[in-house]
Amino acid sequence: MTAAQRVLLRPITMGLLVQSLFLLLFFLLGSCLHPAAAFPKGCYSSEEEGLKTFRCSNAQLTEVPRDIPNDTKKLYLDFNQIPFLPHDAFRDLPLLLELDLSHNAIARVESGAFQGLAEHLHSLDLSSNRLVSVSKDTFSNLKAKVNLSNNPWLCDCRLQELIRAVELAADSSGGIVCDSSTQEEHVGKAFLQVMADTDFCNVYKKTTDIAMLVTMFGWFAMVISYLVYYVRQNQEDARRHLEYLKSLPSKQRQSEESSTISTVV
Repeated sequence: MTAAQRVLLRPITMGLLVQSLFLLLFFLLGSCLHPAAAFPKGCYSSEEEGLKTFRCSNAQLTEVPRDIPNDTKKLYLDFNQIPFLPHDAFRDLPLLLELDLSHNAIARVESGAFQGLAEHLHSLDLSSNRLVSVSKDTFSNLKAKVNLSNNPWLCDCRLQELIRAVELAADSSGGIVCDSSTQEEHVGKAFLQVMADTDFCNVYKKTTDIAMLVTMFGWFAMVISYLVYYVRQNQEDARRHLEYLKSLPSKQRQSEESSTISTVV
């Protein structure tokens, strides 16, 4: 190859080398940035106190985000507009230790929403939401300390069963207040204070038993009334028939009386 040819090929070689380096750099940057690009706007992953943390605080979320790294140990979804928690909402987060769902619009929690978190989760914050009533089975086998304060709770047997089934976070019990109640005098009071004097489930059982007794008495009274009416109606028919027989000639009356006696017998 002549010197002239080498001079001509040198720019081409340099151009190909630069292009290759650019493509390699683009590929590396793309592979690094791809996971972050999958996160919702306002969400990011970090390390806090040596623990893998995923924050989506005040990110205007309306549902639990997908593609949360499954090695996340602290998850913050507070100050959003999440309205409910579906079944298996956190099933891909087996190492989760802390879950903050406070200050959302959560009004419904489906059974099994926390399934898969029982082994490691030790802190669950559901404060400042719109919870009115939740089944105790929703927190089945969950060992985490739960914050249920500042929700518009209906104070009844269901809430009593829930409170007895979970371990409440420290200093959160006073924030569980009756927004409504099966007994009007409890509205506005702390539920644990009310529970000290009232067994909601026992009251419910008594009410149910009384309702059953009233229903049974009603049916019994209807049956007795019908029997009394039936007997009186037959007596009245028999009296009228006897009066009719008395008005007949003697021979015909004897024949009718014999027929009536045999019918009665």
